[in-house]
Order: sequence, then structure tokens, then C-alpha cells
Amino acid sequence: MSRYIFPALVLVLLLLFYLGLPDLSATPMYSLEGQKKHRRHRLDRADWIIMLCITVFFGAVDFAMLGSRVAPHTFHPMAEGEAVLTFEKSDIPTEVSFFTGVGYGEYTISLSGDGLTYNDAIHFTQDAGDVLRWQILPIEGAEETSFARIAASGNAWLGEVAFFTAGGEKMQASSSVTALCDEQETVRTTYDYLNSSYFDEIYHARTAWEHLNGVYPYEISHPPLGKIILSAGIALFGMSPFGWRFSGTLFGVLMLPAMYVFIKKMFGSRRAAVCGTLVFATDFMHFVQTRIATIDTYAVFFILLMYLFMYLFLTEEKLSMLALSGICFGLGAASKWTCMYAGAGLAVLWSAYWIRNRDKGFRSFLYNVLFCMVFFVVVPCTIYYLSYLPYGKASHVSGIFNRDYWNIVLSNQEYMFSYHSSLVAEHPYSSRWYQWMLDIRPILYYLQYFDDGTRSSFGAFLNPMLCWGGLLALFVLFYRAFFRRDGDAGFILAGYLAQLLPWVLVTRLTFEYHYFPCSVFLVLGIAYVFRLMEERADHAALYIDAFTVVSAVLFVVFYPALSGLPIDNAVASRLLGWLPTWPF
Repeated sequence: MSRYIFPALVLVLLLLFYLGLPDLSATPMYSLEGQKKHRRHRLDRADWIIMLCITVFFGAVDFAMLGSRVAPHTFHPMAEGEAVLTFEKSDIPTEVSFFTGVGYGEYTISLSGDGLTYNDAIHFTQDAGDVLRWQILPIEGAEETSFARIAASGNAWLGEVAFFTAGGEKMQASSSVTALCDEQETVRTTYDYLNSSYFDEIYHARTAWEHLNGVYPYEISHPPLGKIILSAGIALFGMSPFGWRFSGTLFGVLMLPAMYVFIKKMFGSRRAAVCGTLVFATDFMHFVQTRIATIDTYAVFFILLMYLFMYLFLTEEKLSMLALSGICFGLGAASKWTCMYAGAGLAVLWSAYWIRNRDKGFRSFLYNVLFCMVFFVVVPCTIYYLSYLPYGKASHVSGIFNRDYWNIVLSNQEYMFSYHSSLVAEHPYSSRWYQWMLDIRPILYYLQYFDDGTRSSFGAFLNPMLCWGGLLALFVLFYRAFFRRDGDAGFILAGYLAQLLPWVLVTRLTFEYHYFPCSVFLVLGIAYVFRLMEERADHAALYIDAFTVVSAVLFVVFYPALSGLPIDNAVASRLLGWLPTWPF
């Protein structure tokens, strides 16, 4: 029962926090209704300085231990034939280390003392889950060796290869295939997340590399834009773990100033903006999910921006903000289909705006409809269509205004719909939408045990202060939106429900990270409570600061389970295994 002490303590703190709320039946602080009377909250110099400091500090935290920049950058397509390594001096190899690139196939590694007679030493099957990682395999019963031959079937690409003796000495070699021995300084003799891929990086980082190299992508179950953005980091820093994780981490860091601006514009409170942004920065999901080379980060980033710009349109009535919201919707939809859910939420908010402002006349409404048709239909469709340029390039299709390019785009939509609607699979860390709301079943991304009694692990789940505190904030939002007609509460609630409700109907395999977009609105909900408390509660600053500090403390405590920092097994189980379903 001792493992429940920590979650019970957090729940008590949250209860005390919400007991400090003022009377919820009071008149709304201000509402989206009557925008002409709405206060336009501007950021002053102090806001920009604070926002910059938060961004720089957590940028440094997020990029620390992100991944190695040292990795093989040249690969050889093994389908083109076998490769022979010639060692500078004969010795007995006991281990081979090689970096698998994209593709799949079977390897046979054979050894020879004279270059004429070869004996098979290793058979290795590379499937979709073995790409972009160091493979360290033992060699048993080898004799004095001067040559090694690597033959492969399939379409696998291979990076660097090195053989080691029983004493751990690398056997210096040259190869008939230059790419296999030209970056020997990159060779690693152990596998970990810092030097290799993990979880869905085997799909998305691979696809990003394929886009850069004109290869038709393996992973086509999501639109291309997220992987194109991901490939920018590879172009800058090479095909290394740091390179393929760079873009996502950068976008994760950029979410912080966007969130600060959002909260300040919505509530006008510097304390709410600072503390709300810190709660977001110290959220476990935000930290872990933006450091993995998958596409969810880009979807959440554009969801955050499209709602920010929609809010600015609703409160300031600037068409430029509505246009930016539509552009961000297009960028998000071209990254991941979950942004379509966000688009439905935007449509609800836009419709509510015109219902409230029907006195503006039919002509104004019609003009706005036409404006939205351009920026929420034509522009997004154009962005989506152009995102398939790498597919066209890999298929040797010239131009975009031809039947072949159109068929590539159309066939991929059919495949994606079929794939996601008919997916039948099982996973030990899968979870359902109601489990996300309570942080019951995190998804474990990485786990490695060491001989010294420590382990390295991390997974995706929300900081309990955000998850459980945000869930309580939803009840406040619901009451304020439906019983006090508070427009800001309704806005946040609409965004949250747009991201959650579609998953209620989904029966396929789902994971905790699908809750990531909802975390944006949980933060806004908590910031709403901060502002509500700040306006009317005694000792509000103490309550708000305490909430933020506890969130930061939990981030520090759980840092080993978020970053892969080795920690003693027993300590991890006692300190971090709050619930039986938490695998840390």
C-alpha cells in the first residue's frame, strides 16, 4: 500500500487547491460575447523577457541527452551484391557490431582465413523493427580470420561494420564497399536510445531519410508533412539520433512561447501566463513526446497555433488571424489526421461566433464564409496536395498537375483510411480514452536493465498535476460555460472535447500519446482556474505558485523515467511506480 502514498498526497494537494476557489456562480470575468468590450491584452517588455527565459531554460533541458550526433551517415544498398572486408592483421573475432539502415532482408556473415573458403558465422534477419540501430552480435567458434563476407537478400541498407576480438580490440579493416568502413569512429559496442532508434522512430525517422534520398517511403499511414519537417533536422545534423529528433524537440520548445502568448491574450494575467506555461513545460508528455522522432509533436504544435489564432479572431475580429488559423489547420492536417478533429472544434467555435453576432447581417456572414472557404478549404487542400511532392519525386513523376501525381495522392488517402479503420493489433501498453484522463496506463517507450542494478527507461504520460488537476478544471469549465455563459470556458472546453470525443468511438489500438493534443486544453483550463482564483480568492498567489512548484518538483522526481537517466531498480519501483500499471 505504500506505493499509493504519493498519488494520494498529490490528490490531497489538488483538493486543497480547488477548495481555495471562489464562488463559481459569480458573473464571468469576461466573455467572448460582445467582442467590442473585450480587453485586448498585450504583452509588454517584461512578458517578452520572462517568456524568453522560460523558452531558453527549458530548451536547454529538452535538448540535453537528446541523442548522439555521431552515427554513420553513408549507407550501402545490400541488394546490389555482397561485400568483403579485409582485415589488416589476422585475429579471432568474437563480436560484430553493425548499424542497420532502412529496408529489410536477411544477412549472412561468413569468415575466412585465406579468402577462398568461407564459413558461415552469423545469420541475421532485419525486419521493419531493426532499422537505424546498432546490432551487436556474438560470434562463436571463430578461427583465425583475415576476411569477412557479408551477403544479403531483400532491400536492406547497411551502414558501418566492425569486428572485435575477445579483448575488445577492434579489428582494423578495409572493404570492397567503401560505405561500410569509412566512418569507423562512429562504431558503438552497446545499444541504447542515445545511439539508436526506438519505438516508432523506426518508421518516421526512416521515412524522413527516404524523403531526403528520393526513396519511396515505407511508412505511408500518415500524411507526409510531419516527416518532411522531421527530415530538416537530418539535413542539418545528419542521419543521427540527434538529427532525426532535432525538429520535434525544436517544435516542442516553440510550443512554450505560443502557450504563454495564448494564456496572456486570453486572461491578461502575467502570473497565469507564467505559471500556466511552466505547468506545460514540466509536463511529462510534453517533454517525452517532443523528444521522439514521430509526427505527433507537429500536430500538437499546429493545433495550439490554430486555436490561438482563432481565439484572436473571435476577440479582435481580425481576418488576418482567421487566415492564420486556417493555414495552421492545413499544416496540421498535412502532418496528421488528428488535426481534423481540431478543425471540427474550430468550426463549432466559428459557428457559435456567428450565432452570437447574427446582427452583423447576411452580407458580412456570406463574406466570412467565402473567406473561410479559401483559408480552411482551398489553402489546406493545396498544402496537403503539395506535401506529396517527395512521393512524386520517388516515383519519378514530373510536375503536380498530372494524373500520375493525383493518383499517388488519392491512393494514399484510400490506404490510410483502410489502415486506420481496419487495424487489428495488440500491444502491452495500449490504453483507452478513459484511462488517459486518469493517467492509468502510460506507454513505455524504452527500457534497458544494467548489470549494476540500475535501469534506464522512459514513457509517455501526463504529469499528475496536469492530468488530475486538469480533469478537475474541466468540471469548473463545464459549469462556467453552461451555467454562467462564460465564453472563454466554452472555448477551452470545445477544444478539449474536439480532441477527445472522436477517440470514444475508435475501437482500434490506441495509446496514451493520443491524449497529447488534449494536454494543450488542460493547461488552458488550469490557467483559467488560476485567473479565476487570482481575481477573487484570498491568497491566490500562494495557491497558484504552490500548484506550479509541485508540478516542477514532480518533473524533477520523475526525470529519470522521462529522460532515460539510469536509476537504481529498487528506488525506481518505490519512488516512481505510483500505480501498478506504471512501468517505471
